[in-house]
Amino acid sequence: MNHSIKNRIFKIENDSEFNSLALEIFQFQAKENQVYKEYISYLGIDPQKIAIIENIPFLPIQFFKSRKVVSGNHETECEFSSSGTSGLGTSFHYITDLSIYEESFLKAFHLFYGDPKKFHILALLPSYFERSGSSLIYMVHDLIEKSTSNYSGFYLDEHEKLIKNLQYLKKRNDRKIILIGVSFALLDLIEKAPIDLSNVIIMETGGMKGKREEITRKELHQVLCDRFNVQVIHSEYGMTELLSQAYSSGGGVFKSTPWMKILIRDPYDPFGYFEKGRSGGINIIDLANIYSCSFIETQDLGKIIDANQFEVLGRFDYSDIRGCNLLVD
Repeated sequence: MNHSIKNRIFKIENDSEFNSLALEIFQFQAKENQVYKEYISYLGIDPQKIAIIENIPFLPIQFFKSRKVVSGNHETECEFSSSGTSGLGTSFHYITDLSIYEESFLKAFHLFYGDPKKFHILALLPSYFERSGSSLIYMVHDLIEKSTSNYSGFYLDEHEKLIKNLQYLKKRNDRKIILIGVSFALLDLIEKAPIDLSNVIIMETGGMKGKREEITRKELHQVLCDRFNVQVIHSEYGMTELLSQAYSSGGGVFKSTPWMKILIRDPYDPFGYFEKGRSGGINIIDLANIYSCSFIETQDLGKIIDANQFEVLGRFDYSDIRGCNLLVD
């Protein structure tokens, strides 16, 4: 791949630049990604005739469970894997250029929150930390290190220590505080003791990991707001198969980065798309996935709220429940 294309991913400033680069990356992956190439051929599509992003075929996310989805001939630097909570198979994302992932999540964090050095970042992610291959753990670990705070770190099940440090940091008031946690772990924390975390950014990553009964995001956020004494709950939307994230600063409405785009497909027509306000399947263009596949058909349900803003409503009934998702509201 032409390195100039790689270097343009994180410099996109408008839809025109995004669309142009997406089409270039599509042509590259249609030729150099064997799994994607076979899928496009099966659909009877001529890549050379694709002129707009809405006509690009999206690879069903299930292929990451059964095939090695890579573009080009680069050696694998690491493998990210899903939790496989449902028991219906683990997804693998073979990373051939880890620096792209690092640049993607750092630029996204800067875009939505600012410099990690301005934060104490405390993580409560026991189910992710207890296994290897989690892309979320890799990202949070790097953000923790870049925060340079002695109080930033993974707390696992150390609830008393976590509560003590959160209370101390609130009084210290020298930096903003982020508590990022998987849903069931945040619920476990509030059951230990009442704790006032007003002015702390509470960020949930979604999912109960089989530890608790699944509830809607709205229900989860209401419980967390009430018990932590905060106005809103932030959320992170990401998955093993992607190298980019979207963030919500409240209300379950996510914002995507300039190098990531959400399309809502008609459940009954995989090549038909809905305008904003209508619910359907979430298709994701993640240009950071340059060396795997940038065009992913997920099993999440959602709707477009506005430009670069979307809501995740749940999952299709026939798909296995993933740890990073909640039930339909």
